[in-house]
Amino acid sequence: MAIVLSVSGGPSASSRTARLLRHLDQRLIAQGHQVIPLDVRTLPAEALLGADFRHPAIVEATELFARADGIVVGTPVYKASYSGVLKALLDLLPQYALAGKTVLPLATGGTTAHVLAIDYALRPVRNSMGAGHIVQGWFTLDKDITVHEDGSLTVAAAATEALTQVVDQFSAALGRTPLLAAAG
Repeated sequence: MAIVLSVSGGPSASSRTARLLRHLDQRLIAQGHQVIPLDVRTLPAEALLGADFRHPAIVEATELFARADGIVVGTPVYKASYSGVLKALLDLLPQYALAGKTVLPLATGGTTAHVLAIDYALRPVRNSMGAGHIVQGWFTLDKDITVHEDGSLTVAAAATEALTQVVDQFSAALGRTPLLAAAG
């Protein structure tokens, strides 16, 4: 069983990105993984924006990254880039916080014009932070995510199929991670 840190870079409490991640967390749990959710928006703004590396919440977040075997990073795309709150957290992590980790990038947005944000905005950051294995990510259109009044979530069938595939690939890669680490 792998430990998965599921990081939502959605800045609002009603973030579709966060809700989608929590929905996908359930699939990973069903596959036997321990999932730890982290909504970056819940970290103290003064610590994030003031680059307070020693703030207890930042220290705890850093420790969660260190403990995790895999990281799911989800972000809404704004102006062709990932969220500022996610950027603020990534800037506070150690240079190689993703070393040896399997990473699944996910993004949500209002238009397919932002679909490449996963590759041209997030990939360089993941690479510079030493990600061990980056599995294929996925961009989901906001219109494909419906949040109901009771808080439940429905994802359009085509998006569900694609998300299931990338989550399953991520899960399979986590199963191989200890073998790869042992061989190195």
